Amino acid sequence: MADGGVSRLASQRAVVIFGTSNCCMCHAVKTLFSDLGVSWAVCELDKEPRGKDIEKALACMVGRSPPVPAVFIGGKLVGPTDQVMSLHLGGKLVPLLREAGALWL
Repeated sequence: MADGGVSRLASQRAVVIFGTSNCCMCHAVKTLFSDLGVSWAVCELDKEPRGKDIEKALACMVGRSPPVPAVFIGGKLVGPTDQVMSLHLGGKLVPLLREAGALWL
């Protein structure tokens, strides 16, 4: 797969976070989504058998290395922590989550 399987994994749930188990920024994003009442899935690259391939594909998509956390909402790349927080502070994250079916209220 050209994208290391990222597209397939990212489309399995309304919110998918690609991260690592010991990443503090990944934890911050997970906490934000949990506090918002969002059910999310995580792909922890350090525990994934094909984690290095996925990480390389994400680095190309995100435009930086390391690429984590990389957040997908509705199967579309939103970006790393700064993009997610910017959307949240701008009042655009919740509508995006609703549109993707990740929030009901």
